[in-house]
Amino acid sequence: MPQDIPHWQPDLGAFKGPKYLALVRVLREAIRQGNLVAGQRLPTVRDLAWRLGVTPGTVARGYQIATQEGLLEAAVGRGTFVSVQSQRLGPTETLYPSPPVDMMRQDGVVDLRSPMLPDVGQTAAIARAMAAAALDVDARYLEYPGLRRDEYCRQAVLEWFPPGCSMHEFLKADDLVLTMGGQNGLNLILQCCLRGDRPVVFAEELAYPGFRHAARRNRAEVRAIALDEEGMIPAALDAAARRYNGQLVFITPDAQNPTTGRMGLERRMAIVDVARRHNLQVVEDDCFTAPVTNLPSIRTIAPERGWYVTSLSKTIAAGMRFGIVVPPEGLAEAGRLTAQHNFFGLPRPVTDIVSHLFQSGDAMRLRYAAQEEIDRRLKMTLNILGGQQIAWREGLSFIWLTLPLGWRGSTFVRFAEAEGVLLRSADEYVLQDGHAPNAVRIALAGGVAEDVYRQAIYRLRDLLNRQPDEFPV
Repeated sequence: MPQDIPHWQPDLGAFKGPKYLALVRVLREAIRQGNLVAGQRLPTVRDLAWRLGVTPGTVARGYQIATQEGLLEAAVGRGTFVSVQSQRLGPTETLYPSPPVDMMRQDGVVDLRSPMLPDVGQTAAIARAMAAAALDVDARYLEYPGLRRDEYCRQAVLEWFPPGCSMHEFLKADDLVLTMGGQNGLNLILQCCLRGDRPVVFAEELAYPGFRHAARRNRAEVRAIALDEEGMIPAALDAAARRYNGQLVFITPDAQNPTTGRMGLERRMAIVDVARRHNLQVVEDDCFTAPVTNLPSIRTIAPERGWYVTSLSKTIAAGMRFGIVVPPEGLAEAGRLTAQHNFFGLPRPVTDIVSHLFQSGDAMRLRYAAQEEIDRRLKMTLNILGGQQIAWREGLSFIWLTLPLGWRGSTFVRFAEAEGVLLRSADEYVLQDGHAPNAVRIALAGGVAEDVYRQAIYRLRDLLNRQPDEFPV
């Protein structure tokens, strides 16, 4: 019977990128070389985290991915073992971070990794919309969604693009593709755009992880492009396009995730100029802010190649799983066909509920109310963290904290976790060939009670006022 290896301590230093992925790579290699054999029990999450100098969440995430790959298997109450099964197929990494089970059981743990909306009336409004939709159930619910059967919903959600939005004047219902959230929208765009066995796509070197996962699921190789306070640097994109012959570039011009950067008009025009020069499709992710800035969207500047993506997830309700894609001129029908080939179309209950939310005026009212509440929490956060180097924007549900000298992102996340506060470091956003600064993203977490949230920010402030070597080993 294989021996347990409670004192196993791998070297993660040989691998670049996030530590949890380095752990997965070490596990793969150790199993391949026979250094770990089927049936051996690995160290506990907290024990291995302590010896590696990382957070328990990092080890738990690495173990989770390795388990999903079939490298490991977990037995409740017994531990984690090297698997005797063959490797599994399909995705291996979760998009939405959930706390490890042992953390969820602890009192006082505050999750500031992902933005959570405050309830400013969404649940009541959705209940009203459901009740109204229930009164209209008829034989249409027995049929498959068709290419034209969601037109009533597309017409209703044009309200999402109010006066002042650059697309307000020209958008029509026929210009929209309805999707199951922003992530689904990204996948549909990639399926529409990518050609060949191994297409190359570009993204900011710190980018929303969901794009990286979507690109990989669609066989693409993702290349990192340097960014500054305005986002992607046009000269860096131009150099990469010359070298790699890419097909598509993914950007977040209004609210760069995670740095909060915003592109000015000149930068947007420069990105479009590079895209036209190299025939790149441009994907514009606007899921965090919705179309509220007075700057023109890429879809407005370059209607022949701009793909605009937004959703209700960050501004009304993530559980609705409702998104909108605005393809380039003449390609909306292709987008709807791609959606039909994937899932026939959105479920009738979803389009009915969303239509009622917009027709009643609740959708826009809730959007602005949620943004007001987020801004109130933002002001409180900035007041507490005072003199720290913080990037932020009104209406945006996260801030970007550059750490004081002496702190590394992963180290700060580990110490914060020990204080009961879960954060995401720059490592979780950096692409494989990108650079991770010593910074963390703090979600404003509107779903966390205000007093609990305030105390969590005070804990972070106390950490920032000290150096790592001041803490006992």
